[in-house]
Amino acid sequence: MTLVLLAAGGTGGHLFPAEALADALDRRGVSAALATDDRAERYGKAFRTRDIHIITSATVRGRNPLSLVRTAVMLSVGTLQCLRLLARTRPSAVVGFGGYPTIPPVLAATLRNVPSLIHEQNAVMGRANRFQAPRVDAIAISFADVLERAPKFGAKATRTGNPVRPAVVAAAAIPYAAPQAADVLRLAVFGGSQGARIMADIVPAAVERLAPDLQARLAVVQQTREEDLVRVTEAYARTRVAAEVAPFFHDLPARIAASHLVVARSGASTVAELAAIGRPAILVPLPHALDQDQSANAGVLERAGGALRLPQDEFTPDRLAREIAALASAPQKLVAMAAAARSQGAVDAAERLADLVLRVMA
Repeated sequence: MTLVLLAAGGTGGHLFPAEALADALDRRGVSAALATDDRAERYGKAFRTRDIHIITSATVRGRNPLSLVRTAVMLSVGTLQCLRLLARTRPSAVVGFGGYPTIPPVLAATLRNVPSLIHEQNAVMGRANRFQAPRVDAIAISFADVLERAPKFGAKATRTGNPVRPAVVAAAAIPYAAPQAADVLRLAVFGGSQGARIMADIVPAAVERLAPDLQARLAVVQQTREEDLVRVTEAYARTRVAAEVAPFFHDLPARIAASHLVVARSGASTVAELAAIGRPAILVPLPHALDQDQSANAGVLERAGGALRLPQDEFTPDRLAREIAALASAPQKLVAMAAAARSQGAVDAAERLADLVLRVMA
């Protein structure tokens, strides 16, 4: 059977689209294997892959000379591992999904003349993908904004969208129905696959500032870190707001679909899933990122009218309470935001990317 090697950093943002591509390739009779780092244990089990290969890698952090040398050595070791892996498994193509752990597999592919492509999930190209872009045969992008910042790669680029998992495709079939004045208002809160402390600090405090009649309507689902679990749960109990709080929700796409409003970070997978499912959101980009990728991602939905983008220094309990109250009193605006978000989604992105992989292999 034809084999494609997928290379992804070990976070949900990289692994989820790789998982969606693996499913799409499987439907075409193409087998997939995964090359990743040792962080992938939490997410990699869902893959329909022949094998999962843990590759030595490291991420560039700062400019300390010793750290840079260590990173270069580890990436070189990983590249040697991948050269041997490619010689043994003979894949027909290698697909990289970003993050420094993808450099060894994709670089090994280019050295062995194996067809290769990269996928950029964000609205701005990450450093690892920028390093590999000149060498690969094709570049798949999620947003047109990528080419505004890297126009020299336009000839190689195909806009496929960001592949979403089958659970997201299923959730996307659920239509949005805005709550009326007396209805329950369902709020979903999360900070990415690992949760975020800022959400634990701000959202319960904002809910405490809402009018009692709005508090009585709220039903909150919040993903939070283990160390914040007790204080977040107790904060909602004080206001008698119905809340389900947990460190991780394996059925998060279904919970997004059930929500009327989402408060979240704006990582690539989060934005792709919000757009595919079509739900209004208040997005708080992770600050201080070198590439400002989350701000760029949130900007895509904001410009379309599907989200409100709040810089973290403006994300206060008072401001969030005002925004929630304003949206709760304007159900038609929520409907319009949901439609605008959906206009940016691509539930068939995995199929488009699979088509591109097959073209590169031909």
